[in-house]
Amino acid sequence: MNFLFDIGSVIVGVDFLPSLKRLIPDDASDVDSRLDAVIERKDEFEAGRIHPDVYFPWAAKTLGFEGEMQTFMKAWTDIFSPNQAMWDSITSLHAEGHRLILFSNIQSAHIEYLRGHYPIFKKFSGGIFSYQTGHIKPEAEIYQIAIEQYDLTPETTAYIDDLPANIAGGKKAGFICHTYRDDRHEDFLTWLASL
Repeated sequence: MNFLFDIGSVIVGVDFLPSLKRLIPDDASDVDSRLDAVIERKDEFEAGRIHPDVYFPWAAKTLGFEGEMQTFMKAWTDIFSPNQAMWDSITSLHAEGHRLILFSNIQSAHIEYLRGHYPIFKKFSGGIFSYQTGHIKPEAEIYQIAIEQYDLTPETTAYIDDLPANIAGGKKAGFICHTYRDDRHEDFLTWLASL
């Protein structure tokens, strides 16, 4: 069977804003508006509509960060934590011979970091990443790209995501869907057993 896995809040926990806040100078009075401005353009960036060479310097400037770009990138990427329960499930599915595919709204710096730091990502045979497609979930086009690129039959493809809007897009595309919550992993296991 084919499995499409979202990444953030499914395979790994994500704690983005605290990391970005550390980049803002202590004497800045408009912390929330700086963060809002950076987050507001993140979808565009993750869809590949803004080049990293443009987005990262702009984001650093918007936050008021004046240090080395290496320090900025460490804060930008070091935001993940393992979801061991899901890792165990992924390892089992891989051992059973299922094809596992990543399907995420993500940009290159984050996927490169994850692949370099977490061996669990070696269990996946590929991925559809928003920054490469020009589209983000739940836009219909990205689901169609996944279907075509991996020759998927939606009715026999399982899709796991934490966001209801993305799951709604998956259902429209015809996938077998599960809305994942990391505090209710048992629900995922029950769903998995029903497939």
